[in-house]
Amino acid sequence: MSPARLEGAEEIEAADPGGMLRQVASSAAQVREARRAAAEAGVDGLAEDGRPRAIVVAGMGGSGISGDVLAAVCGIGCPVPMTTVRGYRLPGWVGAADLVIAVSCSGATEETLALAAEAARRGCRLLFVGASGSPLADLAEQTRALFVPVRSVGQPRSTLWGLTVPLLLAARTLGLTDLPDAVLESTATLLEDVAHRCRPASEPFVNPAKRVALDLAGDVPLVWGSSALAGAAAYRLTCQLNENAKYPAVFGEIPEADHNQVMAFDGFFARTASLAPDPGSLDPEDFFRDRADDPEHGLHLVMLSDADEHPQVRKRREASVAMARDRGVAVTELGAEGAHPLERIASLIALGDYVTVYLAIALGVDPTPVPAIQELKARIA
Repeated sequence: MSPARLEGAEEIEAADPGGMLRQVASSAAQVREARRAAAEAGVDGLAEDGRPRAIVVAGMGGSGISGDVLAAVCGIGCPVPMTTVRGYRLPGWVGAADLVIAVSCSGATEETLALAAEAARRGCRLLFVGASGSPLADLAEQTRALFVPVRSVGQPRSTLWGLTVPLLLAARTLGLTDLPDAVLESTATLLEDVAHRCRPASEPFVNPAKRVALDLAGDVPLVWGSSALAGAAAYRLTCQLNENAKYPAVFGEIPEADHNQVMAFDGFFARTASLAPDPGSLDPEDFFRDRADDPEHGLHLVMLSDADEHPQVRKRREASVAMARDRGVAVTELGAEGAHPLERIASLIALGDYVTVYLAIALGVDPTPVPAIQELKARIA
């Protein structure tokens, strides 16, 4: 790991040949473009048949995150249940009374196509979001599904807001969330502000994303959220650590994480010397012993907090952070910005996206390609 790789814009650009930072920086433009695309596609027409019994989002990877963001923005008070299906089969209860939203940036994701076709056979209400001229677009034409075209900015995981805004506008049309146009614009403005703070030319000591990336390097991140909204952002961050930085991470959400993952504070990867394994009990060359005995590396709790927390969850968050620090576990706390749920989740996701790209660069990893994913697809083709 080399901190010097993050010091200058030229070095960063050379280490990011696929332009992942530019893709992340396009988030604000995606919000505005997707708003226009959804309107032109006629998303407002979804209200003509009334509210569905339930909303099922079908999507994988970066496309599937759009369903998590939708549910987080609509909140626990939403009168219609929402679920995201990541796989090949719809739940048995899904039927004609439900709205199935198939989301695929490429429009060619095999799991999503399978779910979309099954939803059409069951007579579900349909909304498809993806690339023009794709198999998903063709299926929309065959099934008379409403289709919103999305222009990829490079990678599906970088096109999150282009994929998500049509879903949010569908929910607004159905009366499931209060999302004025002014909030969409304020969210875009906030994304621009995060992009400015995290720009490549900004020095690590003032750039929050570079600072967090350098703090995380070499540690094992436990990424926790303190609400359903922050939990969705925490899951996104773990996925981005995997894909952008090729780095492992563990996702958790309070209060559930306090019933299991908190025990890792007392375990093998904790920094506390008194809790490290007996050196005589392990082979001298054992990798894990080296990790446990290295005071510079170990667990790292990344706590994503939200303004809308249950009072008991707030207590749990504060106690969890204190317990981690008491045991020598590194802690990074990231708080949501903004008032509206969309602003808050966008601020957490945006900062996390930049962190993962800078971590990749600091580790000497190209953040854009995903060769293992491509190899796996080839193996099962």
